[in-house]
Amino acid sequence: MIRAVMFDLDGTLLDTLADLGESMNAVLQGHGFAAHDMAFYRHAIGNGVPTLARRALPEAHGDSPTVEQVVSQMKQEYGRRWKTKTRPYDGVLELLSALDEGDVFLAILTNKPDDAAQNVVRHFLPYDRFAVVRGVLSDGVVKPEPAGALAIVAASGIPRADWLYVGDTNTDMQTATNAGLFAVGCTWGFRDRDELLSNGADAIIDTPLELLDLASGLK
Repeated sequence: MIRAVMFDLDGTLLDTLADLGESMNAVLQGHGFAAHDMAFYRHAIGNGVPTLARRALPEAHGDSPTVEQVVSQMKQEYGRRWKTKTRPYDGVLELLSALDEGDVFLAILTNKPDDAAQNVVRHFLPYDRFAVVRGVLSDGVVKPEPAGALAIVAASGIPRADWLYVGDTNTDMQTATNAGLFAVGCTWGFRDRDELLSNGADAIIDTPLELLDLASGLK
């Protein structure tokens, strides 16, 4: 029986692509580097800000001091832009409401810095419906390492067999697999069906509300 659902955030619950991409482009251009289009960011986002910085910088400028500077500046720039174009995906709020009414334990696990994750969830989503919202903490551990997912499961007291993990990238599917959770890939986010399936998705959904049918069928 499905008693709990763990969600990714960017590309799963919220369409954050433009605000993230435009923030990084502003930092890059401030250094005299070329900006990227949003198609680039669909594949660059998902593994934390340091990885995003390394992917976005020209290869010749990927040294540690430059990456660290860009990471810091990206966090500041995103802090100014995070609610400019970001929106919940169609159907997400209805899905969360239905799951909450069904007394399902809801959690978010994201590679977004924890303070930024808390801000966007409070602003765009019904924050009080989530038992846990967890971003990247001071230890710097990011998905697909399963530590965050396993900590959430342990704190809930709900067996792993009773969980679904929902995300939109290879990182998410790998996280679910590494944590021993049922991996649900969503195609409305940043990546495509083939990537999700090739990285361990147990099921694919094309709209948020399809998760209700999937969870019902797994009971």
